[in-house]
Order: sequence, then C-alpha cells, then structure tokens
Amino acid sequence: MQVKIFGVRGCCFGIANMILVKRMRETLYSSLLLQDISFFDTETVGDLTSRLGADCQQVSRVIGNDLNMILRNLLQGTGALIYLIILSWPLGLCTLLICSTLAAVMLLYGSYQKKAAKLTQECTASANEVAQETFSLMRTVRVYGTEEDELGRYKHWLGKLADISLRQSAAYGFWNLSFNTLYHSTQVIAVLLGGTSILAGHITAEQLTKFILYSEWLIYSTWWVGDNLSSLMQSVGASEKVFQLMDLLPSNQFVSKGLKLHRILGHIEFVNVSFHYPSRPTVPVLRHVNISVHPSEVVAIVGLSGSGKSTLVNLLLRLYEPTNGQILIDGFPLKELDVMWWRERIGFVGQEPRLFRMDISSNIRYGCTRDIKQEDIEWAAKQAYAHDFISSLPNGYQTLVDDDLLSGGQKQRIAIARAILRDPTILILDEATSALDAESEHNVKGVLRAVRSDLSTKRSVIVIAHRLSTIQAADRIVVMDGGQVVEVGFLSIYFESLKQSRAHPRETLLKRYHYCPLRLKKPYWELIPHSPIPKHETDITGQ
Repeated sequence: MQVKIFGVRGCCFGIANMILVKRMRETLYSSLLLQDISFFDTETVGDLTSRLGADCQQVSRVIGNDLNMILRNLLQGTGALIYLIILSWPLGLCTLLICSTLAAVMLLYGSYQKKAAKLTQECTASANEVAQETFSLMRTVRVYGTEEDELGRYKHWLGKLADISLRQSAAYGFWNLSFNTLYHSTQVIAVLLGGTSILAGHITAEQLTKFILYSEWLIYSTWWVGDNLSSLMQSVGASEKVFQLMDLLPSNQFVSKGLKLHRILGHIEFVNVSFHYPSRPTVPVLRHVNISVHPSEVVAIVGLSGSGKSTLVNLLLRLYEPTNGQILIDGFPLKELDVMWWRERIGFVGQEPRLFRMDISSNIRYGCTRDIKQEDIEWAAKQAYAHDFISSLPNGYQTLVDDDLLSGGQKQRIAIARAILRDPTILILDEATSALDAESEHNVKGVLRAVRSDLSTKRSVIVIAHRLSTIQAADRIVVMDGGQVVEVGFLSIYFESLKQSRAHPRETLLKRYHYCPLRLKKPYWELIPHSPIPKHETDITGQ
C-alpha cells in the first residue's frame, strides 16, 4: 500500500512540475516578445535562451522534489520532537538545541548556495553565448584561423564554472561535517544524560531506547530539510533573473491601442526629429531632421556609414521613438497610430535579410494577416525575380530554408517577395539591392518602376542605397551627414545640368554629395567599374 501511495505522489508531483515549467516558459517567452527593441540592444541571445532553458528547468526542482521532501521531513521532525519532549523534556530540549545549531549551519549553507547558483547561471549563459556566436560565425572563424582563440574564450567561462563548483563542493563538505559532528554529539549526550536519568529513576531503559531512536529520526529529518533547502535555494537563485524578466511590463506599443486610419495616402514628414539610442544616451544619432516624402514618390537617402540613414527607417517602423520632434503620416502623429495596424501597411527589406527555418512559401507569407494563396506567393516571387531559382530547388516552394542552401542574393530576393506580397502603402528598401548581382538589381529596379506606374496602388518608396545605379530610380535624393540633412534635391535637375557641362553623372554626384563609404587615397569614383548608365534624359527612370 505504501509503495502505491509513493507512486501516486511521485506521479502527481511530476505532472505539477511539467505544468509549472511549461507555463513558466510560455509566460517568460511572451514577456520577452513584448519588450521594446531597446531591451534587446542590451541583452544577449545566449543569456535569454539560457533563462528560457536551463533556468526554467531548475525551478522545476522546487515542486518536483525539493518542496515535497521538505514538507514531508518537517512533519516527521515535528512529530519526533513532540514525542521526545513527552518522553523527557530535559533530553528533548538538549536535542532541540543541537537541531537549532544544525539549522543555523543549514541556513548559512543555503544562503551560500543561492549566491553560487546565480553565479553559475551567469557563467553558463556567458559560455552559451560564446558557443552560439562561434557556431553562427564559423566561416569567419575558419577563414581567420581563430579556433584556438574561441576555444580560449570558452575555456575561460568553463574555468569560472569549475571554480564555483569547487567552492560549492567545499561548502557541501562543511555541511556534511557539521551534520555528522552534531549527530554523534546527540548520541553521546543522549547516552550520558539518559544514563544519569535512569540511575535517578526519572526514565526507564525502554524510554531511553525510544528516545535515542526518535532523536536520530529528528536529526535525519533536520538533515534532509537542510539538504533539500539548499537545493531549493539554488533553484531560487537561478530563478531570480527569470522572475525579474517575467515581471517586466510590456512595451506601451502593445498595451495602448492607437488610431486606425481609413486609408493611408503615403505622405511622410519628419519634423525636427532628433534621436539617440537608449543604450547610448550621450551619443546623438539624428539632429533636427526635416524630411518630407510625398505620396507615390520615390526618395533615396544617401550618406556615409553612421550618418543616420537606417535610424530614420527604425523610427519610421516605430522600433524606437524620437527623442525630440515627431513623425507625421498624412498629418497624423505616428506615435498616435496603432503600431500593429501601421506595420501591416509597411513593406520592409533590410540589408541583411534573415529567413526563418521554415519552407520558402512560409517565409514569403510571413507576417501577412490576410488570406494568402499559393498563386499569390508565386506572383510575389516572380515580381522579385525569385521564382526561377525557387522552382529549380528539389522541393520548390516547400524547400526548407538553410543557411548553406541559399546565397545572399537569393535570400534578398525572397525578402523582397515577402515585402511585395504584403501589398504595402509604404515600401522601405534599406540597402535591399546590396547583395544582388547587376542583372538581379536591374530586375528589382524594374519592379520599383512598375510599382510607381501602377495607378491602382500608389505607393511611397524610401530607398537607402550606396549604389549610384539604385539612386537613379528615385525622384529625389536626401543627403545625410553626421545625423543631419545636408542637401535635398531632384535628380532630374542635376542630370539636366550635366547636359550643359557634359560631365559624367557618376563623378558629379559622388563629388557633390561626398558619397564615399570608405576613406580612400584615391577618389572613390575612380575605383568603381563603369557599368552602363542611362543617357542624360530629364526623367532618369526611363518612363
């Protein structure tokens, strides 16, 4: 019967443990997903995945084993102590004094284990971060021959873990030594005082025998409580960071519901916008930026690296909020619009698109809230000139995306297809053609021209580019330097002026805008291969 009870008890605690860990991970993951993007600027991927994995599992010991054993032994020890006092209150008080000393040592040991557990989790997270970073950048590691350096970084954190484990082992040895010393002290005191009590006629030999047995039971119950309490303290130490992350308030963007406009024309205005990243409050990134993008207009933003081009896009996507100034969409402040509704109307392609480990169809469909058919996916892929290479894959659109399967240009075209499929009112291309070859870039620019000429779906397009050929597809160009707008102009006017001087457009534009991503000893335009450039028509888009 007892075996059956133990089996049922173990099963119940196991189920409770499973439910607890599942809910903890769901709650923690949900809390992390709803944080501001600035939160992820300061937290590492390895640390967060460690909290979701090992730390949540560590907490399961609280219910799965430790709490169960602590409660059971507390009840057993309390019953034994009451019986000891009934047998002989002087001997019972002496045993209680010894158990109190053991409990004090137990609390010190548990407190140390809590601190050690926090250090262990931090070092484990750092070691995981090093390993994850190394594996994700393995080609770079291999090319530069830094295998030994990466191994050294990993060994550094393993060494710290070993030091912590060594100190934990020493503390555990001290705890065991204290227990054995006090345990044998209890037996000696029981025999000495018990023998004296027998001679005095206060107790009988039978009562002394019962007393010794129950005192051992009390001491062992105290030891089990201490041992499981130390494990419990380790779990608490490991879970402190988990609970801190779970208690984080979600971003206001997900809490407050903003305006949902009936339609968007695509008029974008940056009004005296200044910005610095929360992680670098003393470094201004944008300073008093004023830019206007009219409906159905293609605007190219150029400038040196670090001039604030991509930051403008981040603000427009509401990944961050401006420090000063505001962004207006058709005259409405962007911060007053519903963020989820707003992002559904934007198509974005970044410089380094990241695809999810799912089939190509799912990657193209990703983020679309409306009902999407396979024909729609293939249409978007054709528009991005990705259909041919996708069809040539063994499983076509059902091919699972892998880092080694697709080239950078192919990933870029899939990302462009994803943006086109959303049928956005505003299209943002942040170096979207940087990974494409000349032919693919020409095709994508053809898509841009088709988007502009489609009278039924007018779109505003913002292009961030480093290639002159990409800039030529724009109506206007915005030049940024040091977080400020230094010049805004119409390309058609500049190319019209070139007719008079007969200067090469590549040289004139690069000189005029100081548009050089690298500090070179010789002029940048002399290093660029002379790819075909359209003749100096007033409308450089070819329309």
